Amino acid sequence: MEFFMILDPGFDLTLRPMKYPIFYEMYKNGIKNTWTVDEVDFSTDLVDLHSKMTESEKHLIRRLVAFFATGDSIVGNNLVLNLYKHVNSPEGRMYLSRQLYEEALHVQFYLTLLDNYIPNPDERAEAFAAVENIPSIKKKADFCYKWIDSINELTELNTIEDRRRFLMNLICFATCVEGLFFYAAFAYVYFLRSKGLLAGLASGTNWVFRDESMHMAFAIEVVKTARKEEPELFNQQMEDMVVQMLEDAIECEMEFAHDVLNLGVAGLSAKDMRQYLEYCADQRLESLNIAPRYNVKNPFIFMELQDMQELANFFERRVSAYQTGVSGAVAFDEAF
Repeated sequence: MEFFMILDPGFDLTLRPMKYPIFYEMYKNGIKNTWTVDEVDFSTDLVDLHSKMTESEKHLIRRLVAFFATGDSIVGNNLVLNLYKHVNSPEGRMYLSRQLYEEALHVQFYLTLLDNYIPNPDERAEAFAAVENIPSIKKKADFCYKWIDSINELTELNTIEDRRRFLMNLICFATCVEGLFFYAAFAYVYFLRSKGLLAGLASGTNWVFRDESMHMAFAIEVVKTARKEEPELFNQQMEDMVVQMLEDAIECEMEFAHDVLNLGVAGLSAKDMRQYLEYCADQRLESLNIAPRYNVKNPFIFMELQDMQELANFFERRVSAYQTGVSGAVAFDEAF
């Protein structure tokens, strides 16, 4: 039987004996984490938007939903165009198929969110065109496109440099896009929830958050597997590039933070958001066995509580929150 490593060109189809069972377990865990957009109740959110939120909070949420409108579409496009064809593991491709479904579900969630939050068709169209007409969102999109374009012409990973370029794309979308851009967005949502606002958005975000955490875990496991099979892939230059990429992502996200907070949101500051992003970046670096860069604490208490709250709620609300019952151990140990 021919022996394939995970970044070798081609499509290994052999599921027995299973070479990467961890990816199959991730696929099954993804199936257990099934939810639908119809389960999200936005009715109280509309009351909050019309009668409880300040103008600065409304500006924050308009910018946030504009980012959400296209963020997961970009992730899904990269998955189809660049990731699926280069992960030479049938179990890994099973998980990526599940992830693609989840990205489509997230797009549906944010589409429904916009339809509820922004009834005016012209305003909705503007939100969906945010990557062209809102500079702080365009900057994040351009960051994503830069890394998508960096491997667009790669049809096979034949050289060590090809494999490094692919891994940089994979690391970018796991640590910077899903691990920073979306985690910052989640922080804004949970900040508003801590003030008793937008419960529907927060409940849907709980499910998206679990999905994104699993997407990151899968990508990091692919990186670790490739590194184990080919230790020479990671040299100092590669590690330096990852650190620089995270620094660039933080600057992109901080431009968005200044935009989101430019009217002044009581209880939330750009300084704290930067510290939170630096905290998240260190978590991502450590997951890649790279030394932390910032060594700061999480400034957001409401995010520290998130994993504990959701673990409790998970068991309390399993029937209503999930269409597929979950058995076995469940752990939400992703560091914030």
